[in-house]
Amino acid sequence: MQNSKILHAHLCLLSAATIWGLMAPIGKAAMLSGITGIDMVFFRTTGAAICFWLISLCTAKTRNEKIPLRDLLKLFGAGFFSIVGNQTCYNIGLSITSPINATIATTSLPIFALISSALFLSERITWKKILGIALGLSGAWILILGSATASNAKAGSLAGDLLCVLAQCCFAVYLALFKNVISRYNTITCMKWMFTFSAVTTLPLTLPQVMQIPLAQVQTNTWAEISFVVLGGTFLAYLLMMHAQKTLSPTIVAMYNYVQPTVSSVVSVAVGLAIFGPSQGFSILLIILGVYTISRCGKSSHP
Repeated sequence: MQNSKILHAHLCLLSAATIWGLMAPIGKAAMLSGITGIDMVFFRTTGAAICFWLISLCTAKTRNEKIPLRDLLKLFGAGFFSIVGNQTCYNIGLSITSPINATIATTSLPIFALISSALFLSERITWKKILGIALGLSGAWILILGSATASNAKAGSLAGDLLCVLAQCCFAVYLALFKNVISRYNTITCMKWMFTFSAVTTLPLTLPQVMQIPLAQVQTNTWAEISFVVLGGTFLAYLLMMHAQKTLSPTIVAMYNYVQPTVSSVVSVAVGLAIFGPSQGFSILLIILGVYTISRCGKSSHP
């Protein structure tokens, strides 16, 4: 029974990581069809908010769960860093860089999570952790430098890579500052409020842009790509990951993050959306070594 539960958790994590890996090239394809990064922020925040509200109404536990005002304010802050900051930076970054670079950037999250824990939670930093941080940041820096000198947009963009890395910094701050309030309530309850606050917060930025979309001219395949990003990459993948976290250790959960650039690279290169070169490969290697070094110290995080 226990082995079956563990296997189910692994399958959930593998599915979530695969969906996130597919989300980058599929989202990029939608952006090449005229959907901007700002548009995608609107679809992801609003669409996910609706989905989480609908699922919360299906069970009494989430439907009747009450949250005091002080904790709602904390959930607003959690949503600001984990969704507004993270998704705005990531989606705009993805719109101007390659999907491979965008997913490689996400693997740096455990590095920034450790830095945030040291800054905000006074977590002790050992020399081994410093080595891990140095390796991981070196990988991210090589990726960024490679994009700065790239003559082909399929090889990456300096501004896009920086935004994708900044997205990980925002999520790392969320992990360090809001763990306590998140652990007090049902996951779906937290997500519905965080996405609702995020949708409302980003509305002044996103709605004017979305209103300019010529809806009649948007092709069916583009709507399908947007639907996958919203329902798959923003709603379903989060649910799968949260379910798996209840069974597997944070270290195992974090290691599944490296499925993302693998899936993204294969699909992106296959359909001609990106170029995978030596700099991307070396970046992945350094980041993996960095996170592995940190995880050996007994502490790890998940993006």
